[in-house]
Amino acid sequence: MLEARAHMHLKNLLRLSSCSWPHSLTLSRLVARTLRRGDSSLIELDSASQDSWWLSLLVPLWLQPSNAVLILSEKQCLRLFNVELPRLDKEGLKLSCWQGSQPAPNGYVWVMDHVELVNAFYRGLLKSKHLIVPDADVLNERLCNAMALEITSKDWEHLRQLNPSADFNLLQLYERLTRRLFAYAARVDAQLRMDFSEIISIKDLLGSQGNVPSPWAKLFSIESNSWATWAELDHRNLQWTWHWKLLDPLDNLQGLLKNQPVLLFSCSGQNALFLSQLESIDCPLNVKVKLGGHVLQEPIPIFAPRSQPLPNTESYAQHLLDQCRRLILGLKGITILLIDDDHLRLQLTSELAAEFGRRVVHQTISAASNGVVCCRCSWWLSFQDQLPPPSQLIFGTLPFASLEEPLIAARVEALKREGRDWFRELLLPEALRSCPQAVAPLRANGGRVAILDGRLRSRSWGDQFYRALEPWIPLHRLLPDETSTLFDNEP
Repeated sequence: MLEARAHMHLKNLLRLSSCSWPHSLTLSRLVARTLRRGDSSLIELDSASQDSWWLSLLVPLWLQPSNAVLILSEKQCLRLFNVELPRLDKEGLKLSCWQGSQPAPNGYVWVMDHVELVNAFYRGLLKSKHLIVPDADVLNERLCNAMALEITSKDWEHLRQLNPSADFNLLQLYERLTRRLFAYAARVDAQLRMDFSEIISIKDLLGSQGNVPSPWAKLFSIESNSWATWAELDHRNLQWTWHWKLLDPLDNLQGLLKNQPVLLFSCSGQNALFLSQLESIDCPLNVKVKLGGHVLQEPIPIFAPRSQPLPNTESYAQHLLDQCRRLILGLKGITILLIDDDHLRLQLTSELAAEFGRRVVHQTISAASNGVVCCRCSWWLSFQDQLPPPSQLIFGTLPFASLEEPLIAARVEALKREGRDWFRELLLPEALRSCPQAVAPLRANGGRVAILDGRLRSRSWGDQFYRALEPWIPLHRLLPDETSTLFDNEP
């Protein structure tokens, strides 16, 4: 039986490796069972698992590779070909992988990214395939990026060249939009919501006989209620890019997770939003399993003083500056300071740089050994593997998505139209998913976390962040010498 063979081979591999994740064998049996039966399964892993699941997935695939489609991000693809496959090959387990627009030959695993997944779906190439999706909790986000459309100034020029009779009117429309966007911009390189009516204006100018190149052709076929659209300004060149993104890609790709078996891995530990997305598309799951994290995982110290001001108060900026000074002063190692509000982050970065000099940098991986990296939470999640494990991570604000972001604003409006709770169904689950991932690199390094957002203690949902970050211990007092920092057992 496939499960027994996968268990045996993986057990032999684990004897030779330093992997101490306690659920490797269990996961391999679950993967093998799903492949053998052709089930649709969701396996929820704790955020502490990180990359420990690779062998548990690849060994069953080595035994039964046919009809498997492995959907990976760029980073995961690099790890597969540069780390995991050579490790298997070294132990005599050669897993054959295929990359290309056509289905893999028999005996190969078809590896693709999310753009290729969308193209293969529309071409009907996924029938009878078994889709395997690591990091499935961000599948909707990655599909959103894969299906996004962008209209640049070059696309406008191309459209005008192919339609000389409408050239002058198209140029006038583009210049009118440009003047209006830059006049309404509240800050440099702002993002401004656009109106779907502009597409109707372009269609009217072209008429029924117009030549419509890509990406305009796809743009003319979309439905306004399903997409968010905005302009991203470039003040340096006085140009702008027109962005279009789907509000709910999984709902748009009808049948992607229903017409063939799927194996979904969720590694965030916080999957409420993803589970609601699966429910909304009526995705059938034969198996749903949750595996715990590392039994020996060390609790992380959390500094979250009582009676902190709220982010919308006048004293909040000064509160952040005072607390960050205390936290940074005399600390060895890198500090990561997370603030998603652009204005507040840049202001605090400037004030800290005035005090700590070149130690303070903004969203760059070139940091000193005792540097302070000020960044958005999304930036940290994307680049955390390119920096040494930090000694501390400071949440200047809890990582809630901003309603100033056009895509988030459009999704909130869509939920409001349906009378749904947009905060608890969208913003809160996204923030809870981000926190454990942001903190994960500190656990192995013995670092500490500070949360300076007063909402953590003053709002009823604040306890959910504490639960998302378990295991942890409270840190109530900071002393100048880090080695004499005091802990106590108050809740």
